[in-house]
Amino acid sequence: MTPKRLSRFFVKSVSLQSMSEFKTNKAVFVGVILEKCGERKVQEYLEELRFLAETAGAVGDKMFTQRLDRPDKATYIGPGKLEEIKEYCVANEIEYVIFDDELTGMQQRNIEKVIACSDVIDRTSLILEIFAQRAKTSYAKMQVELAHYNYMLPRLAGMWTHLERQRGGMGTRGGMGETQIEIDRRIVKQRISKLKEDLKKVDKQMATQRGNRGSLVRLALVGYTNVGKSTLMNLLAKSDVFAENKLFATLDTTVRKVVIENVPFLLSDTVGFIRKLPTQLVEAFKSTLDEVREADVLVHVVDISHPEFEEQMQVVEQTLRDIGAANKPVFVVFNKVDAYSYEPYDEFSLTPRQPINRTLDELKNSWIAEEKTPCIFISAREKIGIEKLRNDLYKIVAEIHAGRYPFNNFLW
Repeated sequence: MTPKRLSRFFVKSVSLQSMSEFKTNKAVFVGVILEKCGERKVQEYLEELRFLAETAGAVGDKMFTQRLDRPDKATYIGPGKLEEIKEYCVANEIEYVIFDDELTGMQQRNIEKVIACSDVIDRTSLILEIFAQRAKTSYAKMQVELAHYNYMLPRLAGMWTHLERQRGGMGTRGGMGETQIEIDRRIVKQRISKLKEDLKKVDKQMATQRGNRGSLVRLALVGYTNVGKSTLMNLLAKSDVFAENKLFATLDTTVRKVVIENVPFLLSDTVGFIRKLPTQLVEAFKSTLDEVREADVLVHVVDISHPEFEEQMQVVEQTLRDIGAANKPVFVVFNKVDAYSYEPYDEFSLTPRQPINRTLDELKNSWIAEEKTPCIFISAREKIGIEKLRNDLYKIVAEIHAGRYPFNNFLW
């Protein structure tokens, strides 16, 4: 969705659910190879971008990369590459050109002048689109709408073809009057203010609900998106939380009471994190992530079958720091062991050995030996290691409960 299309929201106050325009249109993906980020990593990033687009409903077509010292300030990529993308889009009827980084308003306008045949969007607006599609409750919809307006506010310039129009004239104040963009900014700021007030009211209600849960031990599932948190939630809590092999299947925090043997505790499933998660979404969903900040233990679910699982773990850890939850005890659950595969390491290779070059047993031994964080290796889908997971969680919760209620012997 281009900014030109988005502009109608400021006139008609249309819900964000109207944003969904992806059908079966083809999309190409654009990334820049920098010195600190090699070609293989950029290709993996673009694969994730393709997955994001397919989650939104588009069809991935081709990837374009360019090696640069730094992204071009005016057009993100060089003019030659831009022309190449334009020619490909015209020849193949491409609907969307999606960039892996957040574009400035100027970059997007300059790119659109060249690639006029396709809609130009960036990673942030794509993620916002997915969140808009996935939001089901009024609370989630308000959070996404707030993030959307915060993203659009600095990009209003150039969104209208009638920005030169002004309100004013005889009988009005302000001389030449008010330009359309000033009117738009005022409308957007008013809407942002209204959404913040509405969210504060809901936040108070949710805080009251959390307070009414008593002093039960709380565990929160956290992790990169699409690592299997909801599947694990369903397995442990015997619930029916929506789980799908798509990014951001869960937006609203779900809390279930779980009892293992004779120990009760609360388990929450929260929105997944992702690389370059838009700042606007982190801010908008901070209240939803109160479940994470108030948890006694974070259960960090990791997709060990993903070749970049260690980088995904770093993304989650950084996001936890961003929301003020970095000091929580963590229990790491390496999921999807059934899908794990490795590439034998070539001893004559000039590249250093990667995690993908180790067998699962080697990875288990090295991780357990090197890391102080308790961990377990499972498959939620195939129910591998689930009994051991239950036992481990039982020990964790029972220990916290015993410390909280030292004279309560019913556990023992």
